[in-house]
Amino acid sequence: MTETGRENVPSRARRRFPGISSRAYEHPADRSALVALRKLSGFDTVFKALSGLLPERSLRLLYLSDSVRVSDAQFAHLHDMLRDACYILDLEKVPSMYVTQDPKPNAMCIGLDEPIIVVTTGLVELLDEEEMRAVVGHEVGHALSGHSVYRTVLLFLTNLALKVAWVPLGNVAVMAIVTALREWFRKSELSADRAGLLVGQDLQASMRGLMKLAGGHHLHEMNVDAFLAQAEEYEESGDLRDSVLKILNVLPRSHPFTTVRAAELKKWAESRDYQRIMDGHYPRRSDDKDTSVTDSFRESASHYADTVRASKDPLMKLVGDIAGGAGDLGGKLFEKFTGTPGGRSAPGGDEKSGGPGTT
Repeated sequence: MTETGRENVPSRARRRFPGISSRAYEHPADRSALVALRKLSGFDTVFKALSGLLPERSLRLLYLSDSVRVSDAQFAHLHDMLRDACYILDLEKVPSMYVTQDPKPNAMCIGLDEPIIVVTTGLVELLDEEEMRAVVGHEVGHALSGHSVYRTVLLFLTNLALKVAWVPLGNVAVMAIVTALREWFRKSELSADRAGLLVGQDLQASMRGLMKLAGGHHLHEMNVDAFLAQAEEYEESGDLRDSVLKILNVLPRSHPFTTVRAAELKKWAESRDYQRIMDGHYPRRSDDKDTSVTDSFRESASHYADTVRASKDPLMKLVGDIAGGAGDLGGKLFEKFTGTPGGRSAPGGDEKSGGPGTT
């Protein structure tokens, strides 16, 4: 693979994954949604028809006219990272990449026909070379997974929701779709974090990058183990009311919380799945057409069942208890929220120890 006559080879020795399918690193919930969409008859045709309504051409002209296009002549170190990432993940066509002036650290991959990667000056100034390499790999992972299409739709619908806010029920309908897309996109970020690790192949650099997104330049004041401990405390602390607040806090966000991302990535880096990929055993793109939607959803359901069983979050523990037959929903919710027993009273008003509905 060449670009303007220059061979795309990594700047240092890293494992390469010829023909790797995005299924290799995709989060189970992300993967099941994508497989189902790709299997839908006429899905590509519908999105091409929508391209006339979506502001893709406008976005391309905007970045071309008001941002800096990464190349051998501009931000050459980012261009090398981009080519390296595409070489490692075997992405045939190197996406266009732009640096845009914005003090807020951010990056995104958008586009319907061809993905565009955009990084802000705030991000470029915040991260060192290896941290930035993981971010570039993250965005190339989005491109390989086809996330740029859905991300563009999400941007379009978010803007549309603002324009139709005055229409009765119009905003409600659009925001319902936006909320669902955001939930998918948060899962897709976990997938892309894994792609970033496959490209950078440096877990500590990935961890440092996430810590900087949370705490800024002051890396000397931060500690990876303490940062990961925050994620554990976040998951298991509080009561059922805190669990509800966590859900409300994350709903408007496009990304999961950084401590949660760090913990998820570390868990995957220590898994057998990651080691198998590094050893060269991974799904190939050539087999994507044979992917079973049913198997994908089954794997996703199994993942969520395992997550509920292992979770220390009060709400997840409650769900697990109810699913396991440990009590009735009404009684447990009443007890969790009020701190008083929510079981049904025995005749005469006295509660029988161990009777139905007691905990």
